[in-house]
Amino acid sequence: MPEKTADKVELPEATSTASEATAPESGAPASAKARSLWSDAWHDLRRNPLFLVSAVLILLLLVMAAAPSLFTSASPRDADLAKHYLQHPNWGHFFAPDWFGYEGQGRSIYARVIYGARASILVGVGVTVAVTILGTLVGMIAGYFGGWLDSLLSRITDVFMGIPYLLGALVILTTFAERKIWVVILAIAFLGWTTIARVARGAVVTIKQADYVVAARALGASTSRILLRHILPNALAPIIVVATIALGGYIAAEATLSFLGVGLAEPTVSWGVDVANGRQQLRNAPYVLIIPSVMVSVTVLSFLMFGDAVRNALDPKLR
Repeated sequence: MPEKTADKVELPEATSTASEATAPESGAPASAKARSLWSDAWHDLRRNPLFLVSAVLILLLLVMAAAPSLFTSASPRDADLAKHYLQHPNWGHFFAPDWFGYEGQGRSIYARVIYGARASILVGVGVTVAVTILGTLVGMIAGYFGGWLDSLLSRITDVFMGIPYLLGALVILTTFAERKIWVVILAIAFLGWTTIARVARGAVVTIKQADYVVAARALGASTSRILLRHILPNALAPIIVVATIALGGYIAAEATLSFLGVGLAEPTVSWGVDVANGRQQLRNAPYVLIIPSVMVSVTVLSFLMFGDAVRNALDPKLR
C-alpha cells in the first residue's frame, strides 16, 4: 500500500514538472511579436555605423541649409578687395569669417560654404522628389496595365535613357537667359526619371501577381485603390533606395553644370558657382577651389553611404 501511494504521488509531480518545462517553449512563439519590413529595417539601421555617420552628416547639412545664420554671422556677398583679397585661411579662427580665407572678390569662403549648402541641397532634393514622382507614376502605370501601354511607356523610357542627362540638361539650360534654382531642377529632372521608372515597373510587375492583389481585384476593388493601397506601399522600398543614392548624384550634377557655366550663376550662392570661380585662382590660391569641392564630395558621399545602408537594411538577401 505505501508503495502504491508513493507511485500516485510521484506521477502528478512528474506531470507538473514536464508541463512547466514545456510551457516556456510553447509560449515563446506566442509572446514574440512579428516585425514588418520597415520596423525590421529600422532595427538594423540603428546598429549600422555607416548609417549613423551618414545620417549625422546629412542632418548637419540640412540644418546648415535651413538656418545658415546659426553657423556664421558674415554675409556671403560682402566683398572687401582692399583688405581681404585672396587672404589665406586662418585655421585657428574656428567658425570665424577668415577661417577658410577669402576668395578673389574678397568674400568669406566660410560664409559662402555655409550659405552655398542651401542651393545645392535644394537642387538635389527638388530633383529627387520630381524624378521619384514622375518615375513612380510611369513605372506603376506600365507595370500594372501591361500590354500596348507598357510597350509604349517602355519605349519612351528607353529614348530618354539614351540621352545623357548631363548633356541634355546642358542643352536645355543654354536656352534660358536666367537660370534660377527651379530651372536647374526641371532641366535635370526632365531627363533623370528613367531609372526610377524602370525600378518601379519591375516592382509592380512582381507585386501585382501576389495573392492579396488578386483577392482585392476579385472583391471588386477599384484600380486606384489597388495601386495606392496594395501595390505602392509594397513597391516603395526599392524606389526609396534608388532615390536616396541618386540624390547625391544630382547635387554633383548641379555643381558640374555650374562649373561649366550653364547651371546656377551669380548672385546665387552655390558650391558649384564657387568651384567655377575658384579655377581662376587655382595656382596662387588653390584653397578657393578645393574647399567648396570638398563640401560637394562630402555631401555626395554622405547620401551614397546613407543609400547603401538603407539598401542593405531593406534587402533580405544582403543581411
